Amino acid sequence: MTATAQPQHEGLLRPLGAPKSLSSEVVDRLAEQIMSGKLPVGAKLPSEQEMMKGMGVSRTVVREAVAALRARGLVVTRQGAGAFVDRAAGRQPYAIDPEGLGSLESVLDILELRMAVESEAAAIAAERATPAQIKAIGEALRVFSRAITNGDRAIKEDFAFHLAIAAATQNQRFVDFLDFLGRLIIPRQSIRSFEGSSESPRQYLSRIEKEHEAIFQAIGARSSKKARDAMRGHLLKSRERYRELAAASK
Repeated sequence: MTATAQPQHEGLLRPLGAPKSLSSEVVDRLAEQIMSGKLPVGAKLPSEQEMMKGMGVSRTVVREAVAALRARGLVVTRQGAGAFVDRAAGRQPYAIDPEGLGSLESVLDILELRMAVESEAAAIAAERATPAQIKAIGEALRVFSRAITNGDRAIKEDFAFHLAIAAATQNQRFVDFLDFLGRLIIPRQSIRSFEGSSESPRQYLSRIEKEHEAIFQAIGARSSKKARDAMRGHLLKSRERYRELAAASK
């Protein structure tokens, strides 16, 4: 870091404390610097290496934080140059606090939001997906199946399946939406208890696998109606399961 850059980043590049979530801590710190004007419009954010060293976090945490800031309209990234404070940083139209996703009520809210967006994404994917994109969805399904066979919770594999469908819409906004929400939208990332549920973890994941298969088959068959219905049914069943958990916890 150059001597001239140091004052601008004062208060930013210091070790994080015991975090509620490392990525959200980084997001909060950077957002505060941007909104207060300490990082003005057009300013370049510290490099990945500087943030990793100064905050004591991994490259993955830094990249997740920058992606979240980009989704909130606070920064823009330029390939090979880094991330810069966006001109639209003064307005934040929408944000979801990842820490809030640990409650069943928030999980249910996000599932309803996903139903509205992802059901239509599946329908559009059935109309527009290239053969390569359909193959990618199928591969994501196979990776998910292998993960649950190996006894894994398959969170990242579940998210990758939904992201592959978003990519197959040929509409980057669907991809950006899921990127913005991130893997925390997979409920078992934050809600780990199966008490009160009529299904065991393995039964639940096996059912998800079958639902994913139905979505994939509908997209592969180019049936937008079946794809929409399959995705909606998949998310509806998840909502019902977490409603069951919410009722049992009262």
